[in-house]
Amino acid sequence: MQRGKGMKFVGDSRVKANNRMPNVPKDYTEYPGKTEAFWPDFLLKEWMVGAVFLIGYLLLTVAHPSPLEGPADPTNASYIPLPDWYFLSMYQLLKYTYASGPYNIIGAMVIPGIAFGALALIPFLDTTPERRPSKRPLPTAFMLLAIAALIYTTWESVQATDWDAVDAQGEITDKHLGLLPDVEVDETSEGYEIYQAQASCIGCHGGDLAGVSGPMLLGNELTAEEVHEVIVNGRGGMPPGTFTGTDEELQVLAEFIAGLKEAE
Repeated sequence: MQRGKGMKFVGDSRVKANNRMPNVPKDYTEYPGKTEAFWPDFLLKEWMVGAVFLIGYLLLTVAHPSPLEGPADPTNASYIPLPDWYFLSMYQLLKYTYASGPYNIIGAMVIPGIAFGALALIPFLDTTPERRPSKRPLPTAFMLLAIAALIYTTWESVQATDWDAVDAQGEITDKHLGLLPDVEVDETSEGYEIYQAQASCIGCHGGDLAGVSGPMLLGNELTAEEVHEVIVNGRGGMPPGTFTGTDEELQVLAEFIAGLKEAE
């Protein structure tokens, strides 16, 4: 049979007439000294870099442990929740006049929606093949504006936050640990009923008298006269004139609180 007779040869479309194959990548053997085996050479270096970052992260967690707080207390109306630092910009946005109160929907949904919507539309609005930021003014300007707004609002929120008060409100107390004074509370007494009827008392000192934002009343060392004075005139963070009962009820309440002494 004559060679090629009855056979159709299909050439390689990648091969040009001059026998050059520009679309075929060069073999790694053409780069001596610049290649390495994936296993174990390449993976070993990747693992070493990963180990360095892992050790650094572990050291960071040991040096700065998680800021644990006491368990959530639904009766503590004075607790001010604070988001993590990467959400402080959104937290600050809700403090502005036209993004809070009756305009809360603007700060919570409209402004973030516009920002994220513009970010999603950037690839469709800017179709230039250029990669240099100077050649892409629209996405560059948008990203610089977004970064500047995030940095400014985060900084403003940090400056406006009382971090000492934040740390104090989340402090783990003896109440959280179950270390309460050994005090027997007579829940059938008139003084206890008067106390439970005062919303301002419960809001600060708790329904169990163990304290919320105010001090613990269990095991106090005050006399009835001192308790009466504090209720009438206030002391520290407690404002005056919060009691809404009669003078007789006030005296009964003062004697009840003064009687919450720890058993000897």
